[in-house]
Amino acid sequence: MASQTDLLGLIEQQYPSLSPSAQQIATFIQQHPIALVSKSTAEIARLSGTSKATVSRFFRQLGFDSHQQVKDAMLSMREKGLPLPTGEGESDHFQQEMRNLALTFEGLKPETIEQVVSLLADSQRITLIGYRNAYPIALHFRQQLKQVRSTVRLLPQPGQSLGEDLIDIPANEVVVLLGFRRRTRIFKRIVDALSDHTTILITDPTGQVYSNKVDHLLICHPGQISAFDSYAAPMSLISFLANKVFERLGDQALRRATQIAAMYDQLDELEP
Repeated sequence: MASQTDLLGLIEQQYPSLSPSAQQIATFIQQHPIALVSKSTAEIARLSGTSKATVSRFFRQLGFDSHQQVKDAMLSMREKGLPLPTGEGESDHFQQEMRNLALTFEGLKPETIEQVVSLLADSQRITLIGYRNAYPIALHFRQQLKQVRSTVRLLPQPGQSLGEDLIDIPANEVVVLLGFRRRTRIFKRIVDALSDHTTILITDPTGQVYSNKVDHLLICHPGQISAFDSYAAPMSLISFLANKVFERLGDQALRRATQIAAMYDQLDELEP
């Protein structure tokens, strides 16, 4: 029987090797972990768009003999303080957002955050890559990091191709990839092209298919109750990381932020 101490971590670990149908179940469970306790195998199959047989195989692939063992594992995790919702009904947008944030930050491993912050603070240059809905998030991340350190760039530039920039990335540069569900077809090829570089991927649960191809993986939960995904969690994560980089750089970050503020005044760019 699988360990009962970190069921969601076990799902994340197994995600790349799962079949597409099993990945649907995994994503559903990561967004609705309480369903493992409150729903039957048939209900999980219906809600994840799969079958009872696929759900049962999914549990066995994780190392559990039965759905009851999975329930026992979840109850054990709740007793250890994992913040899980108390029911499936979500009455308002605020509760959904709180849930997305709780799932996101509970899933962050301290050692991963420490390594990522070190890379963001100390690497000679940072390249951020984001397409479609990830582009404005990557743009905001660049703006935050530029406040505390130099040599941070965003790709692709509007209307430009990417090949000439990827070929020039040196070994001492860290690449932050941002890609959320409904990623462009080129995203997989970009990940493959960067296999020899230091990479950080910020994504939603479906991006776990790339966990074996990147150095660090940070999962954000956009929710799946409403018609449109929420990006409160990735934006909060970016704020968290930027503040951690600021703390790590200390006086160096403060001097740069002060110099930038003085330049704003000199150019009269901002309202008083």
